[in-house]
Amino acid sequence: MAAKSPCIDVCAFDGKTGLCVGCLRTREEVRDWKKMTDHRRHQILNDRSRRQAKVAR
Repeated sequence: MAAKSPCIDVCAFDGKTGLCVGCLRTREEVRDWKKMTDHRRHQILNDRSRRQAKVAR
């Protein structure tokens, strides 16, 4: 099944981590999302909790 974009229309990037505070993806991941394989998209989505902890620091 195709992985849906985690975008919630809050495009603000954290200066320390480089992650979007809304969807927790890097600028490159946001830009390349449509070109990524489903496997890669799921990897990014499954990494959400680790990324969220990184932004919270």
